[in-house]
Amino acid sequence: MTDTVAALRGASASLGARQVLHGVDLAVARGEVVALLGANGSGKSTAVRAVVGRVRLSAGTWELFGTPGDRFRQWARIGYVPQRTTAAGGVPATVREVVAAGRLARTGLRPPRRADKAAVARAIDLVGMADRASDAVDALSGGQHQRVLIARALATEPDLLIMDEPMAGVDLAAQRVLAETVRAQVAAGVTVLLVLHELGPLAPLIDRAVLLRDGRVAHDGPPPGGLEPDHVHPHADPAAVPVKGHLDRWTS
Repeated sequence: MTDTVAALRGASASLGARQVLHGVDLAVARGEVVALLGANGSGKSTAVRAVVGRVRLSAGTWELFGTPGDRFRQWARIGYVPQRTTAAGGVPATVREVVAAGRLARTGLRPPRRADKAAVARAIDLVGMADRASDAVDALSGGQHQRVLIARALATEPDLLIMDEPMAGVDLAAQRVLAETVRAQVAAGVTVLLVLHELGPLAPLIDRAVLLRDGRVAHDGPPPGGLEPDHVHPHADPAAVPVKGHLDRWTS
């Protein structure tokens, strides 16, 4: 498919001695919003890490924008938000500095230009953190950290946005902000691949759901209604609210 932005074809992968992916086929078309769903340990995060070349395949292939993954070099076209981590990685930094680091995929080591500074400011504003741009990231809540990580990915102005459990452990207000951020990217024509345990406020945006079960694709098509389980992420903010629904029944 010429409009395929990201793909795994017959992908198998292991972490240590354990095989995690078993012949996974996953294709994301230009302009789609795809949710990769599954229970803990189903291989969701491994699959998206394989899409961006962070997990070596033992079998199968991966492609980005029609180019074999091992030959792909246009990394500025991809915004990647890894599974919950600290925004500054333990290094003292402001929100603006962390988000500006995401722009390096486009600028390299040259001094930032006006357009680069504007892109960073837009990304911070998109996630509702403009009033905290000069604050140290170590003063932020978990949900605010997550927003900074998303802004860092947006600063490169990607064509493909990949987020690994962006809603995990954040309160409902932050979930709504993140959903609006994704909505704005979709409206701008960005292709989105999301790893989710629960759909929450993102549900209306999802075009297609791919369910992994034990490292294999068990469903690929429209997301069934009422997917969200009663679930709070183990690293949740104290104010995090479980979203009600029935994804656990679908994934079991």
